[in-house]
Amino acid sequence: MSATRLLPGGDSWQRSRRVLRLAVPSAGEMLLGMLVGLVNTYLVGHLGAASLTAVGLGVQWSMAAMVLFTAVGTGATALTARMIGARDMAGANRVVGQALAIAFACGLLSSTLLVGFAEPAMVLMGARGEALAQGVLYLRIVSAVFPISSLMFIGNACMRGAGDARTPLLVMAAVNVVNVAIAWGLVEGIGPLPALGVRGAAWGSAAGRVVGGLLVVGLLIKGRGGLQLRWRGPDREIIWRILRVGLPASLDQLIFRFGMLVWVRIVASLGTVAYAAHQVALNAESISFMPGWGFAMAATTLVGQGLGASDHERAERDAMLCFGIAAIFMSVMGVVFFVSAPQIMGLFTDEVEVIALGSMPLRLIGVVQPLLAAMMVFAGGLRGAGDTLTPMLVNGASVWLLRVPLSLLAIHWFDWGLTGVWLVMALDLTLRGIVLLWQFRCGRWKTVEV
Repeated sequence: MSATRLLPGGDSWQRSRRVLRLAVPSAGEMLLGMLVGLVNTYLVGHLGAASLTAVGLGVQWSMAAMVLFTAVGTGATALTARMIGARDMAGANRVVGQALAIAFACGLLSSTLLVGFAEPAMVLMGARGEALAQGVLYLRIVSAVFPISSLMFIGNACMRGAGDARTPLLVMAAVNVVNVAIAWGLVEGIGPLPALGVRGAAWGSAAGRVVGGLLVVGLLIKGRGGLQLRWRGPDREIIWRILRVGLPASLDQLIFRFGMLVWVRIVASLGTVAYAAHQVALNAESISFMPGWGFAMAATTLVGQGLGASDHERAERDAMLCFGIAAIFMSVMGVVFFVSAPQIMGLFTDEVEVIALGSMPLRLIGVVQPLLAAMMVFAGGLRGAGDTLTPMLVNGASVWLLRVPLSLLAIHWFDWGLTGVWLVMALDLTLRGIVLLWQFRCGRWKTVEV
């Protein structure tokens, strides 16, 4: 498909504005969400490799716990978008209430498990010595607030489904202000505050997300983006419809995240310095996720609303436009990664060996940025249509049949170290992008019912 068909021009300008109105705030929200982790990595990165490893492994478990929220968030976004497209505001508001109730229950369950089993979870990931001690503290603190932070994630998902991407952006801005203020003060011990190191970063992250959760609930009770939170008891039909769409997405994330935990364990076997380089490179790479996830979220909403309005052609055009613009932005980021990898690594750590080990992996991932855009946007489009099974199968196959076994070969057979592992990751992302683009173009998602 030519670039002229993907990019704005002529009569498509209004459509492009609609896409950008959703994608730019969503990208900003994603950037601010990642900044919580980036700020914590920056603050603890200068404390040494053990602190970096502790936060990195703790974040992996936190992300694994997010699979419980994924089911609710994906189902709520898709269902809200369909109802908004069909102009069923009462139905959209019922989705909000049921989704937040399920989210709180999921947050309570994941919090209980991770607080109670933080130490064996970190040991399972290969943490030892000081990295283990600090990682357990970090994981327990950030996990304790999952019941409240889950409300932020799911409430934001509902508002995006309704086409309001601005409010989630503002909420994440507030989360970052709180995180920076508390984490910065407690990591270093500014003024009368104690120097808590990794614990300080955890308290900042936890406090920010509690504020975010309370803000979202308050805004939805008052009414936002055409949605208003009112609890009228359990609604089995809505709960089932949310879970029918969301459970495959949750299973997708469960399969993928478990595979990622195994993959991270493989990387951790390279040693503390190599894992620290891996973690810093991942955080640097996550900057490029900003446009990718922003346009993926836009594709989810626009495809859902297009199908709700029974306009399949509009849904497809909007998704392709999301991909075209995302690919341009991410290609620019790829060039920056390739040219300035050591300088970007140096923003997060002063350790020369960590910078040297992580620079080539960051360059490798820069090369495949356009296909990473395809992977993100078309997965988002399929989920917006309610087709969560296809991304689940593609992601599960990629991590278990490609990334894990080839990473083991790269380390233990070819002795390629961290660069070999990231070469495998680049191949994985490339193939997923191609397959999801092909699946979207096939058009089977147009017949999915939610």
